[in-house]
Amino acid sequence: LTQAHLISNVLEGDSMDQDVESPVAIHQPKLPKQARDDLPRHISRDRTKRKIQRYVRKDGKCNVHHGNVRETYRYLTDIFTTLVDLKWRFNLLIFVMVYTVTWLFFGMIWWLIAYIRGDMDHIEDSSWTPCVTNLNGFVSAFLFSIETETTIGYGYRVITDKCPEGIILLLIQSVLGSIVNAFMVGCMFVKISQPKKRAETLVFSTHAVISMRDGKLCLMFRVGDLRNSHIVEASIRAKLIKSKQTSEGEFIPLNQTDINVGYYTGDDRLFLVSPLIISHEINQQSPFWEISKAQLPKEELEIVVILEGMVEATGMTCQARSSYITSEILWGYRFTPVLTLEDGFYEVDYNSFHETYETSTPALSAKELAELASRAELPLSWSVSSKLNQHAELETEEEDKSPEEQTERNGDVANLESESKV
Repeated sequence: LTQAHLISNVLEGDSMDQDVESPVAIHQPKLPKQARDDLPRHISRDRTKRKIQRYVRKDGKCNVHHGNVRETYRYLTDIFTTLVDLKWRFNLLIFVMVYTVTWLFFGMIWWLIAYIRGDMDHIEDSSWTPCVTNLNGFVSAFLFSIETETTIGYGYRVITDKCPEGIILLLIQSVLGSIVNAFMVGCMFVKISQPKKRAETLVFSTHAVISMRDGKLCLMFRVGDLRNSHIVEASIRAKLIKSKQTSEGEFIPLNQTDINVGYYTGDDRLFLVSPLIISHEINQQSPFWEISKAQLPKEELEIVVILEGMVEATGMTCQARSSYITSEILWGYRFTPVLTLEDGFYEVDYNSFHETYETSTPALSAKELAELASRAELPLSWSVSSKLNQHAELETEEEDKSPEEQTERNGDVANLESESKV
């Protein structure tokens, strides 16, 4: 047992040190050659190959890529959301390209109108009334297009009343220019005001812990808000991501199971003024009901936590996410308090936000603890009397048996009485 316990501790320590997000191969710990030879080869090989891939990264980004999407036209049907979701460099490139293309397009039309009417052949003719005064080439037509669409109006190039086609083009460019301005400026405004950056100041503890709280085994993690402007109507949710196989043999990858963090009692609705410890009681409805300390490192699971609410300054909905894998769940630890009472106010020490300390916690699962508690609560008088009555019935049937057998049976009754007292 001692050797097996030491090996499990070594493997548990290895899983704590592995970088699960790194794409490189996981290397074995640097141990002396003799220690490496003493370890079981099949165990070390399995632990080396084993690697937990995150579903949600620590910064909240989902580690899922959509491939083989053939119906790409669906992105164009919602072009506004598609532009907002683009990265900034592509968004700025499209912003510049849209305006440049529209100016060039209408500038080309203004130049064609002047060319077809013959304005280019009468540039020096003062008696000729052109469509646009002082338009003598494509560059000047391009500049006039910019002035028209942006309503700058320097006054040097002016459309005349002798050009009905130019008047119609002016109306079209003014209307389309307003639509382009509304679309592109609206897109940039929405992208700038997105509440994603607000989630950067919502922090989660780097580890989750499992320890006793009010006599019950609980899974806990801590959340906090670094800003003075608070999150309104804040709520917390948690999901267990774990593959499962049904009784019919169907394999469900990355199955999502709700983790109760106070939905029925209202504890999931937070007043997030100072850091709070979110607790999940491990009971019969919990997916961690049968998981013990020794079994936890062997599980391939991930806990995704989601904090959402409205930004007080803008009224927009904000969501912050994080996750914990098995190597980031500490059994037998608690969070260090961060709130202290100063002279007239409370102070939060965020230097201790991620710190934990070890506490006495049983290594058994919640199910095993409940079974032990139920045995301890068994009535003593009922157990002893029932055993004695059962022995009296057997005694009447076995009066003809040898004294040695009776002595052995009396010894069994004594053992039963001692067990019931324990």
